[in-house]
Amino acid sequence: MSGPRAHIVGVGESKYTRWGKIGDVTEHALACQVIQRAVEDAGLSMDDVDGLASFAEDRNEAVFIAAELGLPRLRFGNMVWMPGGGGGCAAVGNAAMAVETGQAEVVVVYRSLCQGQFFRFGAGGRNAAVAEPGEPPPPTVQPANSLMMVSMGFSMPYGQLMAAAAYALPTRRHMHLYGTTSEQLGHIAVTFREHASRNPRAVMGGRPMTLEDHQSSPMIADPHRLFDCCLESDGACAVVVTTAERARDLAGPAVEILASEQGAPQGYAFGPFTNANVAEEIYATGGCEEMANRLWGKSGLGPADVDVAQIYDHFTGCVVMQLEDYGFCKRGEGGPFVESGALAWKGGSLPTNTHGGSLSEAYIHGLNHVVEGVRSLRGESTSPVDGAEVCLVTSGACVPSSAVLLGRR
Repeated sequence: MSGPRAHIVGVGESKYTRWGKIGDVTEHALACQVIQRAVEDAGLSMDDVDGLASFAEDRNEAVFIAAELGLPRLRFGNMVWMPGGGGGCAAVGNAAMAVETGQAEVVVVYRSLCQGQFFRFGAGGRNAAVAEPGEPPPPTVQPANSLMMVSMGFSMPYGQLMAAAAYALPTRRHMHLYGTTSEQLGHIAVTFREHASRNPRAVMGGRPMTLEDHQSSPMIADPHRLFDCCLESDGACAVVVTTAERARDLAGPAVEILASEQGAPQGYAFGPFTNANVAEEIYATGGCEEMANRLWGKSGLGPADVDVAQIYDHFTGCVVMQLEDYGFCKRGEGGPFVESGALAWKGGSLPTNTHGGSLSEAYIHGLNHVVEGVRSLRGESTSPVDGAEVCLVTSGACVPSSAVLLGRR
C-alpha cells in the first residue's frame, strides 16, 4: 500500500452483559456513550470527529448520532453491506479508506447491540427480553425484512431456524472430510474461557471451563454443543480511526492499519444460511481463503508474521476453518492445530482471542475483537503477548467477511 496508512488511536467500550441484563440504558445511548469514550481515549474532542461508520444494520444511524453528539459536521457516514458479523473489519477498512483519501479526518467505527431489547435471530420474531414478575411483557420487535430472510424461507421448513444450525452444516462437513472432532472444538472454547478469566470485562470471566464441561454441555445443533456457541450479549464498543499525521500529534499510543480486505467468493450470497450457490470445494471452509490471500498480498506479510490473532468465534468450527483459510495450517489440519495448544496465551504459537472472544467475553458482532487487537499492540491486554507487533483481526466466517492487519507503530 502506497502513501501513509490510517491509524487507530482510541477505543471505547460499555459494560458487557448477558442479553437482557444491561439495565435501563438503551442501545442508542450505549452507542453514544462508547463513541465519547473512544474519542476521549484518543485524546480528541467530539469537535474533531467528522465521520461515523458501522455495520450489521446498526439501528443507530450516523446522522442522528452526529446531531446528538454535536459534531460540527458529518463528512462521512457509512454502513457496511457485509452481513452480520462479517462486516466489523470492513467498517474499520472503510474508515481507513475515508481518512487516507481525505474524505474525513477522524472517523469513529462503532457497534451497539442489545439483544435483550430487540429481535434475536432464531427467536421466532419474539423479543428476547423477559419481563420480571408483575411487569407487563416487553413489546415485540419484528426483524427487518431482507433478501436473507426471504431466501432462508427455502431452508427453514427443514429446521434451519437459527445460526447454530446453519453453521453446523460446514462444520459437520469438515468433520466428515478431515476427521475433526468435538474434543478439538472444545479445546477452542476452553482456551478462550481461560483467556477471559483475566479479563474483568468478560461476561464469562468468572466461570472456569474444562474440556469435560464442554463435552457434557447440551447439544444445540449437532455438532454444536452449548459451549461451541457464542454468547448473546448486550453492549457496545468503538474505535477511532484517523490519519497518520493526526496520530503523530497525539500523546497516546497509535496502532497502524497495515491492510484491510472484504468480500465473498463468487455466488456465495449468505453462505450456508442459503446454501444454494456455495461451491462444493469451499463448502467446508470459512469462505475466506481468497480474501485472505489478497490481504497477505496487499500487506507484504504472511501468517508467520502474525504475533497475536483475534479470530471471529461465533462458533468453534468456524475458528478451525478460518485458521486454515488464513494459512496458519493446511486445509484439514485445523483440528490438530488447535488441539496442540497453538491458540493459548502462554506457550501457543498463535495466541488467539486474548480477551475471551465472542465465546467468553461478549458478542458485539466482533468489533470487540478489533478493540482487543488494539489493546494487544498497545500492551494493554489482560493476556499480553510480549513484543507483539502484528495482529490479525477477522470478521465472521461462512458469510461474506472482512479482515484487518494491525501493526504496532
